[in-house]
Amino acid sequence: MKLKLTRPLSIFDLEATGLNISKERIVEIAILKILPDGSQERFKSLVNPEIHISEEVIKIHGISNEDVKNAPTFKDLSKRIIDFIGDSDLAGYNSNKFDIPLLAEELIRVDCEFNLSDRHFVDVQNIFHKMEQRTLSAAYQFYCQKELIDAHDAMNDTNATWEVLKSQLEKYDNLQTDVSSLAEFSRAGNLKTLDFAGRLVINEDGVGVYNFGKHKGKTIKEVHETEPGYYSWFISPSTDFPLYTKQKLREEMEKIKNEQKAEKESSLDLNSQLEALKSKFQK
Repeated sequence: MKLKLTRPLSIFDLEATGLNISKERIVEIAILKILPDGSQERFKSLVNPEIHISEEVIKIHGISNEDVKNAPTFKDLSKRIIDFIGDSDLAGYNSNKFDIPLLAEELIRVDCEFNLSDRHFVDVQNIFHKMEQRTLSAAYQFYCQKELIDAHDAMNDTNATWEVLKSQLEKYDNLQTDVSSLAEFSRAGNLKTLDFAGRLVINEDGVGVYNFGKHKGKTIKEVHETEPGYYSWFISPSTDFPLYTKQKLREEMEKIKNEQKAEKESSLDLNSQLEALKSKFQK
C-alpha cells in the first residue's frame, strides 16, 4: 500500500435528506476504516432522519421513508459511530464541503462530544479536480477503468472513493503519500478555514477573520469591538449558520476574551508595581 498511515484513515460517505448542511439529516452512513497495517474494517447503517425524505431526493439515492422507518436514529448510532472512527483521520469524496460538515452538525445536535479539530481531512474530489476535473463516476472510470454501479449507495461510493485515492497515489508521483500532505493538498482554496462552511478563516497573521458579508476580511476581534451585537446575532437560533460554525465562533470569542482578561491583569499588575515603586521612593 503506497499510502503512509500513522493512524487509521476513515473513508466515509453520507446519504441525506438534502444538501442544506444546517437543515438536512443523514439517512445512511458507511465507513471504511483503513488501519496503518493495511487491514480494513467496515461500518454501515441506515439512519432514521426523523424528518420526511422528498421524492426528488429519493430518486437520487433510492432510500425511501419506508426504508428508514424502523432504522435507528442518529442519536441511537452516535456512540457506535464515534467509537468506530476513534482517532482516525477522515476522508471522502466532496467530504470537506458536505459529509464532514453534516456529520459535525448531527453530532452537535445530539450533544455528542467529538473533537474534529486535531484530525486531517482528505477530500478525494479536490485531489481529482486539481488533477483531472471530473465527477466520482468519471473518476472511478478514469483512475480504475471500472464502471461505478449503483452510485449513491453509501458503501459503493465509499469503496469507489478508496480505490480512486489508491489509484491517484499510484498515478501521480509528485503527490505526497502521507495523510497530512494529502489533507493540505485536497483543501479547497488558499485560506485555512476555522469552520467547514468557510464562513470563518485564519488570515496570514494567524488571526480569526470573517469570510463573508459586510465584515468580510475583518478580524473577529475587530468586529466585536466596533459592533458587539454582531456576534450575538451570528450565534442566535434565528440564523441558519451551521451549528459547527457557531461553535467555532464561540471558541474564538472565548480566546479573545481570555486574551483581553490577561492583558487587563497584566496592566493591573504593572500599575501595582509602579505604585509600589512610588511608595518606596516616597519614604
